[in-house]
Amino acid sequence: MKYQGSIWKFGHNIDTDVIIPARYLNTSDAKELASHCMEDYNKNFIKTIKPGDIIVAGENFGCGSSREHAPIAIQSAGISCVIAKSFARIFFRNAINIGLPIFESYEAYERSEEGDNLEVDPESGIIRNLTKNRVFKINPLPDFIQNIISMGGLIGYATREVAKRKKNT
Repeated sequence: MKYQGSIWKFGHNIDTDVIIPARYLNTSDAKELASHCMEDYNKNFIKTIKPGDIIVAGENFGCGSSREHAPIAIQSAGISCVIAKSFARIFFRNAINIGLPIFESYEAYERSEEGDNLEVDPESGIIRNLTKNRVFKINPLPDFIQNIISMGGLIGYATREVAKRKKNT
C-alpha cells in the first residue's frame, strides 16, 4: 500500500505529551483523542489536516511516556503515516501495535518542507517528494513488522495467526 499526502513538519524530541496532552488521557475514545492531537504544538493542526496527510519529524519522535494514546490520536486524526529521522523505541512499538505506519528517513526530514506532497511506497522503500521532484530511501522495516502493520496492528495480526492455526489443525 502506498501513502500520499501533504507534510506536517515537526521538530526534534516531540514527546507524547505534545502529541496528546496528558489532560485528555481520561478517555480512550479514539475520536476524542484525535480531536486534541498536537494542539499544544499547533492549535490549527486538527482543524486543517486532511485525511492521508503525513507527519514528518526530526529525531526521537514520540519520546516521553509509554502511553498508546499518542499513536492512536495520530492515526484517528487521519494521518496516513509518520516519517521521522528516528523514533523513541516505545512509540515505535506502540505505533506498530496499533497499525500506524512509521518510517525512518533522515533525507525526507532534511530535504522536505511543510506543505510538500509526498508519496511513500514501503514495498519499494522509496519516498517521493512530488512537490520538489526528489526521491528518498526508507530504512526498511522487517517483513514481520510490515505484516503486523498491514493487518491493522498486533490484534489483527494475532487474530489472523490464530485463525490460520485453527484451520491447519
